[in-house]
Amino acid sequence: LVNTWEDLQSTTLTALRDEKLLGGIVKVPVYPVGPITRAVSGLKSDLFDWLDKQPSESVIYVSFGSGGLLSYEQMTEVAWGLELSQQRFVWVVRPPTIEAADAAFFTAGKGGDDPLSYLPDGFLTRTQSLGLMVPFWAPQVDVLNHPSIGGFLSHCGWGSTLESITNGVPMIAWPLYAEQKMNATLLTEEIGVAIRSKVLPSKKVVQREEIEKMARMIIEDNDGKNGIRGRVKELKHSAEKALSKGGSSHNAFSQLEKQCKVCMERQNASAQ
Repeated sequence: LVNTWEDLQSTTLTALRDEKLLGGIVKVPVYPVGPITRAVSGLKSDLFDWLDKQPSESVIYVSFGSGGLLSYEQMTEVAWGLELSQQRFVWVVRPPTIEAADAAFFTAGKGGDDPLSYLPDGFLTRTQSLGLMVPFWAPQVDVLNHPSIGGFLSHCGWGSTLESITNGVPMIAWPLYAEQKMNATLLTEEIGVAIRSKVLPSKKVVQREEIEKMARMIIEDNDGKNGIRGRVKELKHSAEKALSKGGSSHNAFSQLEKQCKVCMERQNASAQ
């Protein structure tokens, strides 16, 4: 059972079914039954009151996942990049990692448990009309489902990726570890629903100028169906169709059900 659908990863699925390719290794049926994502909870808070006041598709949602942390230096560059871009944003912010390059900052006794204390001096004041900082956690599915969200600066975990696509939100790919680098390549080079920096964030600090450029690009993409915003909206509708009756994922579930019945009948016959 694979949490994807035919239109999203047709090349990969074809390879998994071909005995001369990946199918020769897998050697079992592959059922793409996605996208399976968390449901919108309908939460209400000051965050959504703020989002309600913003124009449609004008806000960048910034979150690096439950385990994604930035260095103090990179956190500073992200803050400056967002500020320089002059794009609206919601940033789920956490304290940075402690790295050798940041030792002087922590040795000086700065920081602590409050993630906002690590932001550049005056950042909150200068961006109070543009952005909203959310310490530690936000209801991501609800945020991505909001009509004011126009981009997602994401670590490219598969759950976040599906949540973004199924809500029609293009991404700035910011992979940090594990399979996220592979996902980022898939999203930018094959599927075409994301942009990314020239250097891997896990290898080198991405500078504020490039972050500013990507933030502007993701919101100001006006290429219609030829741009990433048009492409991600096509996939949103494709995902809905895949899960509907007669869709590819619905049919995959039906095939699995039939296969399970055949196996049970064989087991019953053997027992008799």
